[in-house]
Amino acid sequence: MRLFCIFQPMKLNIQNETSRLRAVILGTANSNGPVPTIEEAYDPKSIEHIKAGTYPKDSDMVKEMDAVAEVFKKYDVTVYRPQSIKDYNQIFSRDIAFVIEDKLIKANILPDREGEYQAIQYVVEQIDEDKVIVLPEECHVEGGDVMPWNDYIFIGTYSGEDYPDYITARTNTDAVIAIQELFPNKTVKSFELRKSNTEPKENALHLDCCFQPIGKDKAILHKNGFLVETEYEWLVNFFGKENIFEITKEEMYNMNSNVFSISEDVIISEQNFTRLNTWLRDNGFTVEEVPYAEIAKQEGLLRCSTMPLIRD
Repeated sequence: MRLFCIFQPMKLNIQNETSRLRAVILGTANSNGPVPTIEEAYDPKSIEHIKAGTYPKDSDMVKEMDAVAEVFKKYDVTVYRPQSIKDYNQIFSRDIAFVIEDKLIKANILPDREGEYQAIQYVVEQIDEDKVIVLPEECHVEGGDVMPWNDYIFIGTYSGEDYPDYITARTNTDAVIAIQELFPNKTVKSFELRKSNTEPKENALHLDCCFQPIGKDKAILHKNGFLVETEYEWLVNFFGKENIFEITKEEMYNMNSNVFSISEDVIISEQNFTRLNTWLRDNGFTVEEVPYAEIAKQEGLLRCSTMPLIRD
């Protein structure tokens, strides 16, 4: 009798930011390579630390990411890591792809980051190829700008005519339209973000740098990250002012909105976010604190370095 092995593709499922996490891609800091030059940097915060001589070391960032991996292990989450590429930054797995419903959408990222996607190809190959979407070349998008929230998809964007002048402008209007066409039953709500190539405290690199839904009906928010005040006010009205933790400019700079939800009541947060973590616990959340301040020097934190594949 011959036995046949039938391939069962991975069944992706992401409806929102906070349902119980079952599988995730966590980036890696094993071999980031030498400190980049200012010309090679992608964001003003990295440039700030390159100039100051305080750019993070691989060994410190590996320890930080290992701490997150331990939290995932505690909650029985399946964790995939990118295949390591020598001298190549592979920390921010959220940039390179994202999942909405049962589809994985490859992000059209900066060309010299294409290797990051190739390093997770072994995961992509486990997904039904009909569920892997490659957007047209003119659609610029990164996963930090895209947030599924049940009937909505929130997207951070920048539509100014000077878009090409900003290394920090990562998601354009073409991508917003393409995602709306992919998910016609969802309401796609876009938000114009404040961009700066030189001032990290005036730059919302992605939507998750100034906003993130948590729990069932709450959110972390920073007003100055939004270019259009009425769009910020829409979020305040949507979640309700009493359900919002408003962060300061300094807290935004330190990435306080870039935490990560394992479930509706469990959140991984940076250990130095004292005010936020106290508020979260006062509001019934279990907070798993980890050190992540070195990774934050590259203008990304917990959400940026994780790409959820399956939630309940």
